[in-house]
Amino acid sequence: MSDAIETMEFQAEVGRLLRLMAHSVYSEKEIFLRELISNASDACDRLRYAALSDQALLEGQPDFAIHVRVDKPNRRLIVSDNGIGMNRDELVKYLGSIAKSGAADFLATLEAAGEKNAHVIGQFGIGFYSTFMVADTVEVLTRKAGEDQAWLWKSDGEGSYTIEAAEKAGHGADVILTMKEDEAEFLEPFRLRGIIKSYSDHIPIPVHLADTPDAPGEQANAGRALWTLAKSEATDEQHKEFYAHVGGVGDGPWRAIHWRAEGTLEYAGLLYLPSAQPFNLFNPERRNPVKLYVRRVFITDEAEELLPGYLRFLVGVIDSEDLPLNVSREMLQRNAVLRQIRNGVVRRVLREIEDGAKADAEGYARFWENFGAVLKEGVYEDHANRDALLKICRFKSTAGEGLVSLEDYVGRMKPGQEAIYFIAGDAGRNLASSPQMEGFAAKGVEVLLLSDPVDDFWPSVVGEFDGKPIRSVTQGGADLDAIEAADGDKPEAEQADIGPLIAQFKLALGDAVKDIRVSKRLTESPVCLVADDGDMDLHLARMLRQHGEAVPDSARIMELNAGHALVRALADGLKGADASAAAGEYAHVLLDHARIAAGELPADPALYSKRVANLLTKGL
Repeated sequence: MSDAIETMEFQAEVGRLLRLMAHSVYSEKEIFLRELISNASDACDRLRYAALSDQALLEGQPDFAIHVRVDKPNRRLIVSDNGIGMNRDELVKYLGSIAKSGAADFLATLEAAGEKNAHVIGQFGIGFYSTFMVADTVEVLTRKAGEDQAWLWKSDGEGSYTIEAAEKAGHGADVILTMKEDEAEFLEPFRLRGIIKSYSDHIPIPVHLADTPDAPGEQANAGRALWTLAKSEATDEQHKEFYAHVGGVGDGPWRAIHWRAEGTLEYAGLLYLPSAQPFNLFNPERRNPVKLYVRRVFITDEAEELLPGYLRFLVGVIDSEDLPLNVSREMLQRNAVLRQIRNGVVRRVLREIEDGAKADAEGYARFWENFGAVLKEGVYEDHANRDALLKICRFKSTAGEGLVSLEDYVGRMKPGQEAIYFIAGDAGRNLASSPQMEGFAAKGVEVLLLSDPVDDFWPSVVGEFDGKPIRSVTQGGADLDAIEAADGDKPEAEQADIGPLIAQFKLALGDAVKDIRVSKRLTESPVCLVADDGDMDLHLARMLRQHGEAVPDSARIMELNAGHALVRALADGLKGADASAAAGEYAHVLLDHARIAAGELPADPALYSKRVANLLTKGL
């Protein structure tokens, strides 16, 4: 055994985190014990699973336990487990760095939260560092199951840590805190017992508390998995703490989904609908953090087949009675039982979300703002559950400030209206002011305002809802004539005969447009562009081009407002053979004007600017 002591620097993000822990005054410092017990529980779960294929790893210790011991004379608190333990490389990986993406974003969140939200410390797997809120030094004596060499990690949280070879009788880890002088309360057994009861009662591993370093102590938690209880037996406080344990957040869930499936398949589910977005919600990997157990034995928290990507915000546990205990990740990918469990879980979750939307409209509005964009991914991807997903979708619309459902929309469609209309665009853009919207506003027709990236894709895949086609207002010839006008509508403007003008514009623009026609949708703007029936929606085509996708080059239809003063003036003024050149200038300027109104750039910005300047000069 080497006597060398290695000194290493913390990763930069850890250094920032430690400074925050050491120099901030949090009102919930006791969460450090929750985090240590949670980590110890996970270590036991992982060894239990590893031992399924190699019983020798248990070293004759089949019963898992966590021990919290007080050493008052030396001002030490010791949290021990007989879990899987760590070797030297794992100590460097897990305690010397934040080995997860989004660390910088999390630190910014934590720094902004300050004293008000100390519970966020449990996020991102960095709960271990909360020990430096209460301890001058932290030591971790650990030996990995199946290995002979033990290691001692030690730090005062001031920027570096040491690692050296050590001796330890059994596998697992002892976390030894030398407490700060003003944190003596956390050396009092009654205080520790209250923390364990409050935060760790649900841990399915016994937590023993002793007032001396050598005593076995007494069990301080219930030690029963919360998901094994009947739904009526679990309290709101227990749900809050279990949610903090499995999700790493302490603000409490919006709703708990607690059930047991019996029949052909038997499994228990305890899942939570979060009340706030996790930091990695839009990670491209779309992994869900739900833990898979088999008969109370932890299997994995990376069972990608357990839930579809659009439900990745869920946290909790699924515990199966039918999967084999020795199931591997490779087996999970092709396991028919897991596919059936997945189908049942998805149906249950969507049903619970629908119930929540009906029971708590205000809470659901907040939930939708956080996770609606993710759920709409399912509308695009999951044909089997599309109807259920569409029922829980909510949208902004021209009807008012609140969110509306598709059922709400259909229930208040105008007489003569046959379709559900929407306009898609970039977030922050005032979609309601788009020229294509004018005729719909004049008729009092409600239009859904869609600004999430996925909104560019799902309407064309879904096609209809409740027998009503879903159509973009920027696509095709909007059949507004059949829709009854709203009471008090303004009388239509005088319509000029613009047939000759349209003919001149067609000659001037050629293939730059697919067609030019009199608009039924414009009431205030002189011109707009629309996609022909069957062509790609304007916003979708633009978005795909911005992302480097090959989009078929499809010219648009130019619509002219025959009642607009400018169009009437052009129709009157551009007559005769000598007007063709001027008509060409106006045609190109109006085409670029329509592009700008649709959120695009002119085909040639410099030429557009020159043409506008020339026309203004002639006008003056």
